Amino acid sequence: MDIGKAVLGILDEVLQLGARAAELNANSPLLGAIPELDSMAVVAVLTLVEERFGVTIEDDEIDGAVFASLATLTHFIEAKLAA
Repeated sequence: MDIGKAVLGILDEVLQLGARAAELNANSPLLGAIPELDSMAVVAVLTLVEERFGVTIEDDEIDGAVFASLATLTHFIEAKLAA
């Protein structure tokens, strides 16, 4: 499974990015760069990540650095899967 593509799919689903999703790559900034990614959207993304990947994300594990870019979010999820 390509985690990066799955994460991009989750972002697209939650934020309804449409064609803009195809423009994102690993280095694309997320938080502060995508207007739709507000606090409620972050919660929705994390909830979907938990459901799709079967992981539990604790509140104290999340900060702005996790959502800095597509790569940082992907790495966070990969670390959760490896744990």
